[in-house]
Amino acid sequence: MLMRLTVKALCLVLCWPAAAWAARPFITDDARLTTAGSCQVETWSRRYSDRSENWALPACNPTGNLEITAGGAALRGADPAQSTDVVVQIKTLFKSLPADGWGAGVALGHLRQRPHAPAGVEQGQTYLYVPVSVSFGNGRWVTHTNLGWSRDRASGQDQLTWGMGLEMQLHQRWMWIGETFGNDRQQPFWQTGLRYQVVPDRLQVDTTWGAPLGWRSSQNWLSFGLRWTPEKFP
Repeated sequence: MLMRLTVKALCLVLCWPAAAWAARPFITDDARLTTAGSCQVETWSRRYSDRSENWALPACNPTGNLEITAGGAALRGADPAQSTDVVVQIKTLFKSLPADGWGAGVALGHLRQRPHAPAGVEQGQTYLYVPVSVSFGNGRWVTHTNLGWSRDRASGQDQLTWGMGLEMQLHQRWMWIGETFGNDRQQPFWQTGLRYQVVPDRLQVDTTWGAPLGWRSSQNWLSFGLRWTPEKFP
């Protein structure tokens, strides 16, 4: 049981492109940064039929064009199948994203996963990707495309990673998102959901439903998240 749950968790975390540190609730990253001179906090819970993940990822932009993210997650299945993830990432932009225009950047990061079981082996992933975003319809529609590379720490194996996403403004405070993402060694995933601005441009909540293409029920997930982006960080 422990081995089966650990393998599932590793496939869903280590094989995802830039696994889950895009702007909530996307896995596919966007060509945007958090507010210059400030910080943001993203936190969410992802629930599967046999396990759960609880994430917290603070990020700061001290220079105006360098976003630094450092955080992690607790992953829990049937006891004692538990592990802790730690993530560090930096992102910068070549071109900022305007309304009815395009933007692009580059991100570099590292993820380390440490099983709580005494016999567990630490896993990890170093990754790099280029996010490109295109805005149209006066900013009501935005597409995101990622293309990147990752290397597994344990096996030394390289992967080509990719992601494609779309966000659509439904109302002043409501947004729909949809995306698909994966790599060249695994079945792709998809997810769709809604984002709600509790305080416009400052506080949002979201929820998504996702699964591998092919709809294997043990790997379907439901997520709930929160993102806080203050104008200035105290």
